Amino acid sequence: MFDNLLGLFSSDIGIDLGTANTLVYMQGRGIVINEPSVIAVNRKTGEVLATGQEAWGMIGRTPGYIVAVRPLRGGAITDFEITEKMIRLLLQRAGVSRFSRPKVLICVPSAITEVERRAVTDATRRAGAADAQLLEQPMAAAIGADLPINEPVGNMVIDIGGGTTETAVISLGGIVALEAVRVGSFDIDAAIQSHVRREHGLAIGERTAEEIKISIGSAMATAEDRDAEVRGRDLVSGLPKTVILTAQEIRDAIEDVVAQMVASVVRCLAVAPPELSQDFLTRGMYLVGGGALLRGLAQRIERDTRVPVNMSDQPLEAVVLGAGHCVENFSALRGMFMEGRR
Repeated sequence: MFDNLLGLFSSDIGIDLGTANTLVYMQGRGIVINEPSVIAVNRKTGEVLATGQEAWGMIGRTPGYIVAVRPLRGGAITDFEITEKMIRLLLQRAGVSRFSRPKVLICVPSAITEVERRAVTDATRRAGAADAQLLEQPMAAAIGADLPINEPVGNMVIDIGGGTTETAVISLGGIVALEAVRVGSFDIDAAIQSHVRREHGLAIGERTAEEIKISIGSAMATAEDRDAEVRGRDLVSGLPKTVILTAQEIRDAIEDVVAQMVASVVRCLAVAPPELSQDFLTRGMYLVGGGALLRGLAQRIERDTRVPVNMSDQPLEAVVLGAGHCVENFSALRGMFMEGRR
């Protein structure tokens, strides 16, 4: 009874637990947290020193006993203990305490295992949630895009995150076809790092690779193609060095990763029921996620699949906005959650 009374004074919460970024939606307030999924920990004491943007700024710049890590890699939880700490801190920052026990909906990659599901929900309950539910990120994105997911029509969502590319066909409130690969925008960053090291003898960090991707990266040639000046450490001399990179060489460097993303979309189209396939030609596919911001990617997918691609107005926020819609209508939409459809 006491828990029920506490629930009356708490705002339910939706969390997009992404490999690259974590976003938090609070009932009645909208998005209250939007930051990198990074946490900095003192290895000696186990103390959490920073999270989010502050921890992201520490990557590659900390002493040996301080580690700035991403608890999720490739859509999988790589460190359960750190993930639990991050969830606890997120809920604390959102105002959760022993006097307010909200219901929490967490959006997770479709490929999450049963062990990972249990770990996330248990960690969320231990952090103070009265109830913890999970929702696949593509399903949340479809809800956030206001697609008619409960109607007998084919809704196709492509969610390209930091560690995964997930393509889902949704109809009548369920996922009809799903193709998930552990390839995302982090793999583009890694390909850029590898190319610069191999072709220019220059070591660059994760953050610099991301800046190159944002600055001149593309999946197809565009009118915005230009060069970029990049600084790093010379592998021979060990001294700082500057090189010039072209948009074409970066496009060639990331081609293998982009091709894998597009191939996963093609495979999902191939296994979709024929009756729904015709809907894609008239309604198109919806592209969301931070990886969707790579220049020319929507056009590349459209060219290779011959199916129209609609870019989300808010690709980074699409998933958490879908979670928010569920949070605002928790009881009515409970059947959409992973537990409700099992």
